[in-house]
Amino acid sequence: MTTDVLQADNVSTCKEQSRRWLSCSNLMHVCCLALYCAVFWAVSHIFGIFSGMDRDQPEPWPVERYGHALTVVLYFLRYLVVTPFVFSIFNCLGIICFSVFPHKPRLQRSPLLGPFLCFRVVTRGLFPQLVRDNIEQNLAVCNNVDLQNFLFEVVTDAPINLAKTSRVREVVVPSEYRTRRGTLFKARALQYSLEPEVDILSDDDWIIHLDEETLLTEDAVVGIINFVAEGRHHFGQGVITYSKGHVVNWLTTLADSVRVGVDYGSLRFTLKVLHKPFFSWKGSFIVANASAEKSVSFDHGPEASIAEDCFFAMVAFQQGYSFGFVDGEMHEKSTFTLKDFVQQRRRWMRGISLTARSPLLPLRYKLGPVFMTLSAFFLPVTALNIPLSFLMPIPLSLPLNVVCAFITSTFGFLFILGALKSFSMRRYGVVGCAVLAVASLFSSFVILIFEVTASVLAFWCSSMAEFYIVKKELNSHYLPSVV
Repeated sequence: MTTDVLQADNVSTCKEQSRRWLSCSNLMHVCCLALYCAVFWAVSHIFGIFSGMDRDQPEPWPVERYGHALTVVLYFLRYLVVTPFVFSIFNCLGIICFSVFPHKPRLQRSPLLGPFLCFRVVTRGLFPQLVRDNIEQNLAVCNNVDLQNFLFEVVTDAPINLAKTSRVREVVVPSEYRTRRGTLFKARALQYSLEPEVDILSDDDWIIHLDEETLLTEDAVVGIINFVAEGRHHFGQGVITYSKGHVVNWLTTLADSVRVGVDYGSLRFTLKVLHKPFFSWKGSFIVANASAEKSVSFDHGPEASIAEDCFFAMVAFQQGYSFGFVDGEMHEKSTFTLKDFVQQRRRWMRGISLTARSPLLPLRYKLGPVFMTLSAFFLPVTALNIPLSFLMPIPLSLPLNVVCAFITSTFGFLFILGALKSFSMRRYGVVGCAVLAVASLFSSFVILIFEVTASVLAFWCSSMAEFYIVKKELNSHYLPSVV
């Protein structure tokens, strides 16, 4: 009896220490964010980074220098910079409200007692070896966690010929299959898996959506088990990182650091606090109740087929389903080439814009995609402010300077945070991780050029019926040479 009491006291003490550590850790990174933003604003204000004005010498009134028409254009361009302001606020809230270095998730319930889990991978079938290898690795992870009640289901357009086992099911989408509303691409395959004659899941089962290249971790599986066992929400999503294992392209990998930062920022805040996917969500690491997914469905027409994940999230939002955040992280790889990077961003921008413009969704349920579309659409124009602030300076009000500095510094902090969360200190060391964090920040200036290119292609040179497939399978061309 005494031993039990001591053990209980030890557990209680450990939990209290953990809470104190998390509180101190959260306070530290909030202070770092506040200091970073303050210093950035001070430097930008002193040196006129946004206005380009020389603080030591008076400048003529802009109308006298540029004329009325050009002055109006310059101020219009400056004010367009505030289009990502709402997105920046949500990212900042996610960072300051929750610790960005949480403890590893622990099982809250035995994996033997939970509901059935179906890990669903949708693929064109272009990279069969990649799918086979990743299924094998993911099966090993599930076995390490002692997960018993699960299945991997691969839904593919072209046969992969996976080995038939009790844990793996291959579903080939017939070429003649058409949905009721003419849905295309990945959404078509996802909808086929929900058809009554194909679907084998009951309403109480859960579906975990993965991309071809997505690799599970034990922490992610534990987080999924806990999320499902809690049963508070119909849908959930967690963090994906892009730098584990062999890095194929350092520039695109550093660029994707911001995606990790956004996962810990706006995604976590909207799912944990609002329980709604206000700005959309990713197409992988989705945890969905089978009944809820069947009710929402993926059959919403061609306009919902470019960014099917975003459209699905907004429809589920409209139907009143609840969303939550899943602990743990999964791993993927960044695009291997800058061409793939541009095409990937182009598809996202185009798909989110189609969601924002869809008459099927009331405005109040798609405000997030509307804000993101405006930011992406005006990106080529707002990027001009960088050279124009020096070539054609104009005075800006203090509030606008503060807003511009806040937006810029927040995105910079997301790059740094994403790099620190992505790169392992065991592998790269403290100094190496610090260098990579700084490198990720500087990479944002280079990547801006390719983001602008993607925006031009998405809004000025795009056709709706496009779904670019990036290369995901490593081969001898990408692997490092062995001496």
